[in-house]
Amino acid sequence: MTNQQYQEALDWLFVQIPSYQTDGKKAYKPGLENITKLCDSFGNPQEKLKMIHIGGTNGKGSTSNMLASVLQEAGFNIGLYNSPHLIDFTERIKINGENCDKKFVYDFIQKLRKLPEDITPSFFEFTTIMAFEFFYQKKVDYAIIEVGLGGRLDSTNIITPLLSAITNVALDHQDLLGNTIEEIANEKAGIIKPNVPVISGAEDLIVKNIIKAKAAEQKTTFIDATTIKTDFKSDLKGNYQQKNIKVVLALINELQNLGINISDKNIQDGLLNVHQNTNFIGRWFEFSKDPLIICDTAHNQAGLEQVFEQLNSIPKFKHIILGFVAEKNINEVLKILPENSTFYFAKPANNRGRHPNDYEDLLKKSKINYKIFDTIQDAYLFAKQQLKKEEMIFIGGSNFVVGEFLEKNLED
Repeated sequence: MTNQQYQEALDWLFVQIPSYQTDGKKAYKPGLENITKLCDSFGNPQEKLKMIHIGGTNGKGSTSNMLASVLQEAGFNIGLYNSPHLIDFTERIKINGENCDKKFVYDFIQKLRKLPEDITPSFFEFTTIMAFEFFYQKKVDYAIIEVGLGGRLDSTNIITPLLSAITNVALDHQDLLGNTIEEIANEKAGIIKPNVPVISGAEDLIVKNIIKAKAAEQKTTFIDATTIKTDFKSDLKGNYQQKNIKVVLALINELQNLGINISDKNIQDGLLNVHQNTNFIGRWFEFSKDPLIICDTAHNQAGLEQVFEQLNSIPKFKHIILGFVAEKNINEVLKILPENSTFYFAKPANNRGRHPNDYEDLLKKSKINYKIFDTIQDAYLFAKQQLKKEEMIFIGGSNFVVGEFLEKNLED
């Protein structure tokens, strides 16, 4: 298999099966019927794996990567399924921080061509069974599975894990999950299963009570991670990571209760070496120190509020590059923009990317100092030219913005 054959197979996959990452709502297929048929056709590899299920609105990726890092420090072979990818498809499926083998992906895509006609999977359903099969073939000790979208009807919800976690719940994907926090919380809580303890990182009392009630209904244990007090730190530097660390510690405590040997040193080393152990990038990722360039994939209102709050705590003047998808409520974002900044708005190179010309009337009304660009790279190169000593650049607003920037500028 050549790189060209691999890329052609991926291109075929994206054409045949719409992806939510590139095509949005029309690619979303809620329900477990397709994934059930898919898993049956591959001999149900998910039933032969020990899994941990991570859901929530924000923090799923950070939490799952921190947990993977700790378990790797404890000597286990750990499968990790995250989405979306930033640069290459294989980032979605990792074992001990190494991306899934491209030959496996290529061969697996060939099997898609031979599926029975009554199985019409979405892109995410297909990548989910791909992850299950890869982890099964490689005989991982534990597989950490991140929910794709929602929970109750997400294709990952076919699994019966050892533990589940819901990091938090905020307004996001309202067109698919519901218009209120209560509706979205009920969707997220749909991953809770009988006799599978659930850890909650939710600080909102309404959300916490919904998760707690669902746990009681399923006759399982509810663990409130927000009550944990800890001095553990992580090399994932966003201030919001302290909340995710508490969820990780609650998960580890439950794994220890199951007889799994994880020491305090494993926890400390795992939390401090997440980048090295899992190759996780994208959340408060320090692209360079001098000049300071930070990337963050936060894209919903709650995530952006946390990131912008941290930016406001940095005294440096900021050059902020932002791009959004078509469905983004730009008005809400403009209300929370960091102070002491110049803004560079650009269109992500993606089907869902929105050109700033479409919302320039809102930018004018906001009375911020801004410029508009056709591409993220154009915005970055211009901002870099304007940068003075003791100033910084921030790049974010969407996964696509960060992925596009890193693909152009991150050295292998």
